Amino acid sequence: MQAEPKKSQAEKRAVSEPVSDPVSEPAPRPVSLVGEEYEVEVGPVAHGGHCIARTSEGQVLFVRHTLPGERVVARVTEGEEGARFLRADAVEILDPSKDRIEAPCPFAGPGRCGGCDWQHAKPGAQRRLKGEVVAEQLQRLAGLTPEEAGWDGTVMPAEGDKVPAGQVPSWRTRVQYAVDTDGRAGLRKHRSHEIEPIDHCMIAAEGVSELGIEARDWAGMESVEAIAATGSQDRQVILTPRPGARLPLVELDRPVSVMRVGEKDGGVHRVHGRPFVRERADGRTYRVGSGGFWQVHPKAADTLVTAVMQGLLPRKGDMALDLYCGVGLFAGALADRVGDQGAVLGIESGKRAVEDARHNLAAFDRVRIEQGKVESVLPRTGIDEVDLIVLDPPRAGAGRKTVQHLSSLAARRIAYVACDPAALARDLGYFRDGGYRVRMLRVFDLFPMTHHVECVAILEPAAKGS
Repeated sequence: MQAEPKKSQAEKRAVSEPVSDPVSEPAPRPVSLVGEEYEVEVGPVAHGGHCIARTSEGQVLFVRHTLPGERVVARVTEGEEGARFLRADAVEILDPSKDRIEAPCPFAGPGRCGGCDWQHAKPGAQRRLKGEVVAEQLQRLAGLTPEEAGWDGTVMPAEGDKVPAGQVPSWRTRVQYAVDTDGRAGLRKHRSHEIEPIDHCMIAAEGVSELGIEARDWAGMESVEAIAATGSQDRQVILTPRPGARLPLVELDRPVSVMRVGEKDGGVHRVHGRPFVRERADGRTYRVGSGGFWQVHPKAADTLVTAVMQGLLPRKGDMALDLYCGVGLFAGALADRVGDQGAVLGIESGKRAVEDARHNLAAFDRVRIEQGKVESVLPRTGIDEVDLIVLDPPRAGAGRKTVQHLSSLAARRIAYVACDPAALARDLGYFRDGGYRVRMLRVFDLFPMTHHVECVAILEPAAKGS
């Protein structure tokens, strides 16, 4: 049973305010429900790090800091009367789940740091919740059951991340600290520009923590990004000054290169040290320029390359595409496997990433990297048939038009790497329309304590599986 909320602001106004003439008065603004509290029974997990509940009036609540099956007091953080849904925090746990633990991080909880979603859940429960989200998105957006997607429902932890309840894996090799007006480094609160000052981030990788960012005065800075490369000792900080501010003298606890974000052009410029870090994956070293994309978890690049190559099974002489190729991670792995008689074309929109990819793969005569958006560059290549495709699009996914083009290239297999299960599911639906079916899906927990997952789907022509 759901209890009634406390008397709302609207009810209080109805008692104290005279009735106005509806003809002469403008329509009243919707009444904010922020701060209202509801005692609710919590339903299933939803995409985004929250669970679903309903008020006694039937209004949907997206509630953070809770778990399915709990009974909690939920305090509204966003929303108004008549809105399709409200956002809320569980501020009192009346009937806890067996999967609940005390959050290990002192900065986690309602109204605090927004970096983690599931500090209050056992590690195994976190992975189970993520699996439920992936399954729900596949069913709702692609009409696929886990069985039809070739997935057993398991969300696999990265090597070394399977820790007991109450412990937190230190995995985040890139941390963007916000800086408050007093020069203190912290992390932003959930869906807010407000900053939670911290003295240590538990999920930060050791190479980030050892820099001592939180102990320094960053007056005049808007943000400080810390990067600790995997497979090398390269450390880098990227400073974003407030308008008109001067850069501080950066003296940290470990040697670092320093970059800054330009006030006028927004570009990243070298202050001192290397303008890149060296990352290592699949037996190869990759140069990643400042601001360039690289997987955040230290085991992610190798984990994903292994999953993609096991799914594609490249052959000598294959022609392959690596779309949204970044600095060339998958293009390098493909080039190693297709050999001198094969060929790989990578497409990437970022200018600096393209420069890095060309540098990283210069030893391969049969690899070409083109700059531009996939939907623009790929049609101009004139390619009408390939053997293999890898695509690792941004969070929004590839989209219908690009998927339709890829489906026309008659690839033997396609590997789709996705950081958002909703975008993945939508695009898998488009691939089905284009004549492809999902042969295998693997899901990895490469973002512990958060709601994010990484998926690798392997597709093949539907006729082959019929």
